[in-house]
Amino acid sequence: MTGRRVPLLPVVLSATFVQLLNVTIAQIAAPAIQSGLGAGPGAVQLVLAGYTLAYACLLITAARLGDRYGYRRLFALGTAVFTAGSLACAAAPGAGWLIAARLVQGAGSGLVAPQVLSLIRTGVAPDRRPRALALYGATMGVASLAGPLVGGLLVGADLFGLGWRAVFLVTVPVALVPLAGSALLPPTRDTSGERVDWPGAALSTTGFAALIVPCALGREAGWPWWTWASFAVAAATLTCFVRTLRHRPNPLIHPSVLRDGTARRGVLLVFVFNAGVPSFTYLLFLHLQSALGYPALSAALVSAPFAAAAVAGSRAAPALSRRWGTTTLTAAALVLAATAAALAPLIGTGPVHHAALPVLPVLAAGGAAFGLFTAAVFTLVLAGVRGPAATSVSGLLPTAQQLGGSIGVTMAGLAYFAPSANTNASFTHAMTYETTVFTLTALITLRLHHPTAAPAQPDPEQLPAAHEQTAQGKALRERPATQTPLATGSRIATHST
Repeated sequence: MTGRRVPLLPVVLSATFVQLLNVTIAQIAAPAIQSGLGAGPGAVQLVLAGYTLAYACLLITAARLGDRYGYRRLFALGTAVFTAGSLACAAAPGAGWLIAARLVQGAGSGLVAPQVLSLIRTGVAPDRRPRALALYGATMGVASLAGPLVGGLLVGADLFGLGWRAVFLVTVPVALVPLAGSALLPPTRDTSGERVDWPGAALSTTGFAALIVPCALGREAGWPWWTWASFAVAAATLTCFVRTLRHRPNPLIHPSVLRDGTARRGVLLVFVFNAGVPSFTYLLFLHLQSALGYPALSAALVSAPFAAAAVAGSRAAPALSRRWGTTTLTAAALVLAATAAALAPLIGTGPVHHAALPVLPVLAAGGAAFGLFTAAVFTLVLAGVRGPAATSVSGLLPTAQQLGGSIGVTMAGLAYFAPSANTNASFTHAMTYETTVFTLTALITLRLHHPTAAPAQPDPEQLPAAHEQTAQGKALRERPATQTPLATGSRIATHST
């Protein structure tokens, strides 16, 4: 085990980094893609949304597929699919090809993400797991911020005349690291006895797709009738999915999630927080480029203090969360709310260089809070969830993250593009939305179970391997089937923008 554990984190975290990087890296290149391919606004929106659509829709189902066929196998398959999609994006001759390639990219990421969590559970010693989960959260935060920064640098530099194609090509060498390293990952036992809930998979995938598509395309299309019909389909399908959980064998989500208050609030917390991120960075880049006339490279450099401070915040997260628990999340959310409120008068009134000194520390404070929150939230949420609900919540968190991001970009866009006197007022509207979201996030954290409030109960699936044959471990594993947690594939306490 020790020999296999050494390369595990670099392999799985490099996969996580490149997945989350692709959520935001194309945003900064959208104008170049539109002009380079002669695509319309709707096609460009599909390029941006296609990745998130496939990513979010597959997460819960991919988790169960990992349980059935093995985490390492699904990790390698998903990474290969993602790499092929990246190459196809870079070589796209037209908008239709690029949209299809982005769907392939997203499908690969959706297959990989749940396996990362399960591989950490099976390959990292229990005493090292909290640190591994903090690194996982930090990787997600840094990757989501690095996307616009790297995209701006590549589009601005126009390396080898590649233009926007470089933003997709750059992900290939990064993806090759986890693809090559997948052979070194610890093998997983055969779990073929666990069936895939295909009716539940069909319901959840249809519902999530029907929710994300109008969020991504509705504003540009002027909210035609089909967007509202799609929302209705999403509501009906997801309601049916939830109401039939108790009646399906091996459901994708354990019904106890619905009864566990901490589980519900934890999923809601991740959803609401991500309704503010990545829309915050998206709106910042949008305003700098479209309203203030900044080139892509300059807009990316403006955000550098935010990204750099996020790294520092993520490094401090394990120690702070151990000492202060969920109070850490509350403080980070309030700092982000204050950051958004402060940026409205600073950036919205004119070119950033007129207020460079105030802007830099404000962005740095927000970045530190962002890194702290993302590195701590998943571990702290799952610390308060007990029993079979914990395995299902760990599978729901990445889904809540992606859905929150999609809906947040839509809502923030509505605030920014609402009728206003000028672009400065538009940016103020957008930052007011962000302030509201982060304040609501802070309020939700107040209702979370504090991890130090009660001693953690032993989880039979997280017992050290050396003790699996003890009487206690045997008794736990031999509980009646009605008391055994139903796996979702993402069995550990964490999940990215």
